[in-house]
Amino acid sequence: MRNTCKRALLLLFAFLCLPPLSPAAAQEDREVVISEIMAANDVWKNGHHDDWVELHNTSGKTVDLSGWHLSDSVKKSAKFTFPEGTKLKKDAVLMVWCTDREEPAGSGAVFYAPFKLSQTGEQVVLTRPDGAVADQVAFGRQWAGISYGVDKDGNIGYLASASPGKKNTAAAFPSRTEPPVFLQAGGFYAEPVTVRASGREGDTLRYTLDGEIPTAKSPVLPGEGILVKKTTAVRVRAFREGELPSDTVTANFLVNDPSPCPVVCLTGEDRVLFDAKTGALVKGKGSTPNYEKEWEYPIHIAYYDENGQCLIDQMGSFTAAGHSARQNSQRSIALYARGIFGEDLFEFNPFPHRTYTSYKSLLLRNNSDAFSTRLRDPVISSLAEGLDLLYQDALPVQVYINGRYWGHYNLREKINKYFIAQYEGVTDEEDIDRIDILARTGSDAYVQNGSNSDWLALCQFCREKDLRAEENLQYVLERLDVDSLFTHAAFEMIIGNNDITNVRVYRIPGGKWRYLLFDVEAGFLSLKEGPISNYIKPVTAKIQAFRHEPLNALLQVPEYRDAFLKRFASLLREHFSWPWVEAHFAPWEEAVSTLLDRQYERWPYLTRKDWQANVSAVKYYARKRPLRVIDLLAERMKLTAEEKETYFGEVRSFLEEAAAAE
Repeated sequence: MRNTCKRALLLLFAFLCLPPLSPAAAQEDREVVISEIMAANDVWKNGHHDDWVELHNTSGKTVDLSGWHLSDSVKKSAKFTFPEGTKLKKDAVLMVWCTDREEPAGSGAVFYAPFKLSQTGEQVVLTRPDGAVADQVAFGRQWAGISYGVDKDGNIGYLASASPGKKNTAAAFPSRTEPPVFLQAGGFYAEPVTVRASGREGDTLRYTLDGEIPTAKSPVLPGEGILVKKTTAVRVRAFREGELPSDTVTANFLVNDPSPCPVVCLTGEDRVLFDAKTGALVKGKGSTPNYEKEWEYPIHIAYYDENGQCLIDQMGSFTAAGHSARQNSQRSIALYARGIFGEDLFEFNPFPHRTYTSYKSLLLRNNSDAFSTRLRDPVISSLAEGLDLLYQDALPVQVYINGRYWGHYNLREKINKYFIAQYEGVTDEEDIDRIDILARTGSDAYVQNGSNSDWLALCQFCREKDLRAEENLQYVLERLDVDSLFTHAAFEMIIGNNDITNVRVYRIPGGKWRYLLFDVEAGFLSLKEGPISNYIKPVTAKIQAFRHEPLNALLQVPEYRDAFLKRFASLLREHFSWPWVEAHFAPWEEAVSTLLDRQYERWPYLTRKDWQANVSAVKYYARKRPLRVIDLLAERMKLTAEEKETYFGEVRSFLEEAAAAE
């Protein structure tokens, strides 16, 4: 958290860095002006929150902008040039989105410039084709979601509300009020608590209890505070005449509401959460559900550990997450630390099997398994502990949204480039951006990050070439981590993961393609063959859900067929004996059991009796399937009786003895 002195210095610096329009911009003969800028956009589209500049034609005629330039540098004024034929009608506005990506220049009223704006302050320059400055705006520090521009009265400053693509109607302010400070820390209280806050002398503090940002119409926070009698999210904001209202501060008070596990509190406006038109967590009214649109919005995030200690208290952003489980009323939520709000990391590590000190993003998973056990995916994933196979660590938490209990979730690591970078030890930002992550078949529709070209070429090579030829084999070995492939394939077949679309591969710059374990909650459902026939089949067979060619091309090479069968057997012995598996079920079963009554009161999917029956069934398959899978694999790979005994005779006896001992 920033201290008061630092805030004051930043505000003073921002005030001193807010010059009026430059001499060129102050001339009466200006035709097109820079009317509004956004250097800290808090709305993401397709994973990007691009800056933008708005231009307004203040003349009484259409202006031809062909060859005009826009830049964030006077010396390099031609960073972006408006295409030939660009015209701006009288009193009209156009938008220039400032990105760091290669984009077409645009047309009409929307354009894309290859530079970004600085949140700490800089300038925007509009020049004519001959290099003459048509308008120039310098600005100081910018705040998330706050635009800077010229209001209807000609004043320049921070605008009370952004209006991209529309004429500005909001008032402009030269400075911003300092945020207030809570005098009582958020957290768990056994009794009602009086909540107070302080601000500068002369500030008016206003508050809300429903997650909304306080406005000038919100109630004034009394000096003696307000009495909070139940779990509530309190938001407070400072107002002062002639200044833009402050940032909003948020604190969660969990009153007479203890939790047996960590708690995550999310606080946000209805417009971003539940509004039928714009809310990210509801279906909405359009043909495409809101929760499918990947909208990312600001949210306040607080995390309290099992001892009630607050480890996270910051603004970030969120999206609805998951695939088919988005249709559940209790939806998965992805959380992101975003630098525009102040902190670009979650500076903590809640996970039991990780040694990291921070995270860029986290996942609150509602569980596709919500209607069954609520624990199958994290338990099965944890069986990969000790393997060189990347999986998502997890722990059970309870979630509140705007002070309202929202249920049991499983907090997970979120699969993205930062997740993989942590695991692989990649620290250079450019290298992190170049990490390739592919889902399913790796086709264009399933590229999560980076490029799929090398992966598709590798799979096609395996489909067409005989790897028993040494040069062909070496080509594959140079590009593919075979141990990762064998471990992943064996793991998926042993658990019988019927959701065969949940296969992901990744590659760091200079590295080989590797597999990661993802979404295995369709495992331990039966003793049938399950996915084995999808993994073990002719190289030239139809591609279904994932690329089967690398595994089956390698299995044609005797040395690698032998290595795969040995890996399969060692995995059964070391990670799927019943005592080992049961030890992973036990803590999760106990933890989830303590949360069920409140969970099913909030989201009445099942009864406790149903849940217990489902958990028992999963544990039955977890105990029996590792033995059964030996016969299933042997049949699919057409192993001889001698081969079956050689590779699996000893491990079968071990598994039988381990299961019998229980």
